[in-house]
Amino acid sequence: MSKMLMTQSQTEIYAKFFHGLSNPTRLKIVEILLDGERTVSQLVEETGASQSQVSNQLACLKWCGYVTARQEGKYVWYKVSDERVRTLIELAREIVADNADRIQTCTKL
Repeated sequence: MSKMLMTQSQTEIYAKFFHGLSNPTRLKIVEILLDGERTVSQLVEETGASQSQVSNQLACLKWCGYVTARQEGKYVWYKVSDERVRTLIELAREIVADNADRIQTCTKL
């Protein structure tokens, strides 16, 4: 059974979805959050990025639904909002493992 092709607007939404994980800092944040909740200061320490960069990337991830936040006292705790993100990252790791040399040397991206 063949699947129907996506409309242009659907294709754009999917591309934006994947673009959400295309930034190295955003991807690193998501990978860290797969291990459990973190505050901005913890993410700054673990990513090595600046506080403003982490905050900006978290805003993007939160807006697009990758992460959620909850306030506890003076701290805001972030976590991955959907366990399917873990599956997506694990699948990506498997695909990259099989194609790492070609991906790394790709001059078209």
